Amino acid sequence: MPRVFIALRPPQEEVARLDDFLDVRRDAAPFSWTDAEQFHLTLAFLPDVPEHRLDDLVEAVAAAAGRRDRFDLCLGGGGAFPDPARAKVMWVGLRTDEHADQELQALAAGVRGSAAHSGAQVDGQRFRPHVTVARCGRPTPLDRWVRLLDGYSGAFWTAEEVEVIASHLGEGPRGRARHEVLARLPLGDLGPSPSL
Repeated sequence: MPRVFIALRPPQEEVARLDDFLDVRRDAAPFSWTDAEQFHLTLAFLPDVPEHRLDDLVEAVAAAAGRRDRFDLCLGGGGAFPDPARAKVMWVGLRTDEHADQELQALAAGVRGSAAHSGAQVDGQRFRPHVTVARCGRPTPLDRWVRLLDGYSGAFWTAEEVEVIASHLGEGPRGRARHEVLARLPLGDLGPSPSL
């Protein structure tokens, strides 16, 4: 059963801008950086989706995405999970206005609810919008790195679609996960349902 996540992906120019910002700092880091082509904002994580449920999942998420308006957001700021003093994940956050924040929260709730309704198991963690940029094998103090990320600010871009992505563990470069886009589903479009 594949691991699947539903995500917003920043446009290529914003991925490149963040990657350039991180690139000059990579050699000094005591952790593993996320490959730029895998930068994304997870709306829902589905740890085990039966193969026979994938079509139902895509159809349900397409309907949820179609009910939401497009909105503008910007990558900026930083943080770490569970906290900077004992971090295992370092991330870049979002800068949004109140309308965009409400749309983002509603989109995440909608795709999570639709995915669950389609029969997929949805990870129950609270939605905290972020783009993972690094991981540590064990808890590591990253306060200085988080302060550095906190000064980052990209340009505004419009969220126009969500992606349904399968994550194949250990199949990517250096034994990392390989991501396979199963479907791209537009926001604000209640047209025909896509198929895999």
